[in-house]
Amino acid sequence: MMPVKNIEVIDFSDKDLDSLDILSLFEDYSQDEIVFIYLGKQDYKPMWKFQKAMHNEVKNNNIPNIVMYLEHSHVYTFGKNSNKDYLLSNYPENIDIVDSDRGGQVTYHGPGQLIGYPIINLNHFKKSISWYMRSIEDVIIETLKSFEITSKRKDGLTGVWVEDEKICAMGVRISKWVTMHGFALNVKPEMKYYDSMIPCGIFDYGVTSMSQILGSDISKLDLMDTVSENFINIFKGV
Repeated sequence: MMPVKNIEVIDFSDKDLDSLDILSLFEDYSQDEIVFIYLGKQDYKPMWKFQKAMHNEVKNNNIPNIVMYLEHSHVYTFGKNSNKDYLLSNYPENIDIVDSDRGGQVTYHGPGQLIGYPIINLNHFKKSISWYMRSIEDVIIETLKSFEITSKRKDGLTGVWVEDEKICAMGVRISKWVTMHGFALNVKPEMKYYDSMIPCGIFDYGVTSMSQILGSDISKLDLMDTVSENFINIFKGV
């Protein structure tokens, strides 16, 4: 069993990404820890650059495993093998469109989602892509259960579902067994942005959010704490 010690979510939301000294930020942590950080609202491309920098440091065993929480500005992203036809011609003119290096099809990110980017060295856990994907799904399923939402997997599809509607999309990239990209949990996004896409290339099912199901708002801090706790519970037993 790998010891995982730190479950505090460290707030870096008031920091500029370019000003963060990655090595000094995490010099007091050992490589066998998982550190959770909150970065506030970020545009996609600068955050992608920051992810790559974090990924490189984790891959080189210079910093511990990191889970980054944030929101994105409105953006549609394509996976590296996406069908571009899944983004419809009626998408808003003022939204960014980015070709990324993750797996999966077209995805929307925007305010009202909790984005999670785990930068995890699977050499310290289990060197299995399928195990990692199912573990992240388990983290979300257990988190939603804490908010009295019953969710599940769908055979042959990634992500987390409430009945026939997706509530959490997932897409990852793994290099030398270190992960990047991750999940987008719909908390209270503007659902109209899904009208301009075929989410994840899936025609048969819809999309939902926590606020739609509960009819109420969710505390961002409570949600991040719950995700972190479930992350620890699921990953520490490997």
